Amino acid sequence: MTTDHDWITTTVTADLLRGALDLEPTEHGVLPHRLPARARRQIPDGQLAMAETQPSGVRLVFRTRATAVELDTLPTKLAYVGAPPRPDGVYELVVDGRPAGQASVIGGNAMTIDMATGAASTRPGSVGTLRFDGLSDGVKDVEIWLPHNETTELVALRTDAPVEPVPDRGRKVWLHHGSSISHGSDAAGPTSTWPALAASLAGVELINLGLSGSALLDPFTARAMRDTAADLISVKIGINLVNADAMRLRAFGPAVHGFLDTVREGHPTTPLLVVSPLLCPIHEDTPGPSAPDFSDLGAGRLRFLAAGDPAERASGKLTLRVIRDELARIVEQRAAEDPNLHYLDGLDLYGEADFAELPLPDQLHPDAATHRRIGERFAELAFTTQGAFACFT
Repeated sequence: MTTDHDWITTTVTADLLRGALDLEPTEHGVLPHRLPARARRQIPDGQLAMAETQPSGVRLVFRTRATAVELDTLPTKLAYVGAPPRPDGVYELVVDGRPAGQASVIGGNAMTIDMATGAASTRPGSVGTLRFDGLSDGVKDVEIWLPHNETTELVALRTDAPVEPVPDRGRKVWLHHGSSISHGSDAAGPTSTWPALAASLAGVELINLGLSGSALLDPFTARAMRDTAADLISVKIGINLVNADAMRLRAFGPAVHGFLDTVREGHPTTPLLVVSPLLCPIHEDTPGPSAPDFSDLGAGRLRFLAAGDPAERASGKLTLRVIRDELARIVEQRAAEDPNLHYLDGLDLYGEADFAELPLPDQLHPDAATHRRIGERFAELAFTTQGAFACFT
């Protein structure tokens, strides 16, 4: 902490956070979670346990006259054996709805994962501080968006003027669930993930349950969505089921029905949009699982390949084309009795022409420019004109 201001320390509480479903006290401060405690007790693997603590869409929001803000955090930074180093997570400052700065926290815990074995180890680190200053001294609404891909314990918030929660601005709340693409993999920063971009364009409040590698139709995720207040809901289904080779066609349809049934228990008439997979050429006709292409690691590139056999489609293995067809069929069937259920073909967000112009660098994940395109497309297709959310925003 610096001493050139008369600092006021404010305890980080739930009323200063948006986008988190739970706030856990820790040895250092508090840890935002994107799944509630009940769901976390049922998490079966370390991948989801890690993903839900990475605060995609989570932001500190407060009203203040402060001209300087400091935030102490303890990040957990990821590294993969043999892969290029990952950049430090980005914190983004937004003042009265406009971008106002970026910063990173150096140090923190370091988690190393071996993709070949799944083994992970963590080296403890120290708390770091980020600072934004030179702000106007008028009353303003300040948002600090936490790194979308870096677990972040919040240790201390300091300002040179008091802070208070921002009153309800009357915006609709959009609850979205999806894969690492929705989580924000390879986006430029937390406000540049495609859901954050779409939410900004549409003027809605985002709760992002994009869970890297873990959009697997888990019942506990459906229950979390059922129990979360929301005005608009979307679920993007498909790519992780293929990545993980998690189920066959026989199980897929009933699992989708069950997931939607559970969401509908808490939101019987809320606009609910089912989004099918974006184009991913390696899995359009080839089942999973996905696997790292270790031959590229030596060249400093991480790429993925499809490890399944196209002939296995005959025995019910899932591909993205199969999933799109089945999702379209399910939504059409259910919409006969549920007029607020809608379908969006993921190829309308990112299709063959987009891949030719903006290919997926690692064969699975879009880059920053593609996140922007997908976010703009989603805002146009879902929130305007005849979109699923058009009459509700």
